[in-house]
Amino acid sequence: MSSSTPHTWRKRFYNLHRFAGLLALIPIISWTLSGLSHPFMSNWFRPSIAKESFKPLNMQQLQPKLDLTTVLQKSKIDRFINFRLVSFNKTTWYQVLMPDSSYRYLNADNGAVLKDGDRAYGVFLARYFLQDQTAPVKRITLQTQFDSQYQPINHLLPVWRVAFDRNDGMVVYVETAQNRLATFNNNTRKVLLGLFEEFHTWQFLRDIAGENFRLMVLLVTVVVMLTAMVTGLVVYGFLWKRFKDIAQRRSHSNKPDSRYFQRIHRKLGLAISLVMFCFLMSAAFHIAVKMSGGKPQPRPFKQSINTNELKVSNLHLPIPDSTINRIGLVKLDNQIYYQVLDSHKKTAYINAQTGELLANGDEHFATFLTQWYSGTKLKPDSVKLIKNFNNEYGFINKRLPVQRVSFGRENWYIETATGQLSTKVGSLDRAEGLSFIFLHKFFGMAWAGKDIRDIVSILSALGILVVALFGFAAYIKK
Repeated sequence: MSSSTPHTWRKRFYNLHRFAGLLALIPIISWTLSGLSHPFMSNWFRPSIAKESFKPLNMQQLQPKLDLTTVLQKSKIDRFINFRLVSFNKTTWYQVLMPDSSYRYLNADNGAVLKDGDRAYGVFLARYFLQDQTAPVKRITLQTQFDSQYQPINHLLPVWRVAFDRNDGMVVYVETAQNRLATFNNNTRKVLLGLFEEFHTWQFLRDIAGENFRLMVLLVTVVVMLTAMVTGLVVYGFLWKRFKDIAQRRSHSNKPDSRYFQRIHRKLGLAISLVMFCFLMSAAFHIAVKMSGGKPQPRPFKQSINTNELKVSNLHLPIPDSTINRIGLVKLDNQIYYQVLDSHKKTAYINAQTGELLANGDEHFATFLTQWYSGTKLKPDSVKLIKNFNNEYGFINKRLPVQRVSFGRENWYIETATGQLSTKVGSLDRAEGLSFIFLHKFFGMAWAGKDIRDIVSILSALGILVVALFGFAAYIKK
């Protein structure tokens, strides 16, 4: 009885390994081949664009003749949310955000209203980023939801989707509220995005039965793959002496290698097991965090400003016009302040009724917004201005500069210019983010350069694919 027990357990592990491997074969093919497309999509075949950022004119260059109150009164606007000054087509405009979240463009020289102003500004920005003033606009639409071509990783909404009639099929997404390039796609990247969405993230499952169903299927699939890998390693651990004896007898007898596929499957599987473990564990962690619903779903922040509350002119602020990059308005502690961003990314708050400067105004506003989004009145441990992306607050978040408001182990990143919560990072989010970028995307190899990192990730994915295919070949041959 006892002598047969090890053999029974070996057989059970072997059968489980074969069964799990067969179940995992199609997902492995799907994930590895679609994963191979990512370096091409994000690096080698990524379309280029002439400009990736927009440098606005300063206040001295804009030279508005009328102040904000005057142009608002000319258009009989009593209430609004915010404003900015923008310049395009050789004209300076007040971009006014209305209570219905639409934008109205008012001429800064005479107060005239520009019809379809936000649409025109969207085309202007798209042409600026593309540096193409001649290609016809094929179609322009206001995008208010994410889709397969403009995915949630882009974060920004609403944006204008500007499609140009060019051979490369270029589509540019721009956010007029902050002069931002959200993303851009040509024909090649559109195809790769579609393939990646369907074969790597399996978005078709969401269309069938919802997001939770998609995540559950992905997690079960990852568990099946882990089972195949772990049982394979266990089988090798039990039988490695037997494999060694078989190899020695074959070499002495000069018999043809009838177990070629099994041998390559075992050796290569052992070699790439650590890489596969990194891929699968980081994927499982990533999916589990998404299923937990850890990210906040905050109530939107909207302020309302009365035109008659503006006693101080926006054209006569105690800051040199040559250093002012942007002016907006915020409502804080029942007071209205001009929010002035200078050329050093520092923000000053000037009372719109008294002209007094509010000390540490941006920190106060970031704290207020964090309390709004979190639904608490806790005082933060620290507030720090973030001017550049880093490992915790990466490029995918799009928004800069932001204030990092820290409560214990939670960091809330607030874009005070728009009053938006960019992201919240807690202990679990931080661990998941680091595991994904280092174990799944190999950011630990950044020192070697993006090309080398992508080549290593491609070889790793190909290794997993080859192991699976050799295992299937061995199964068929047997």
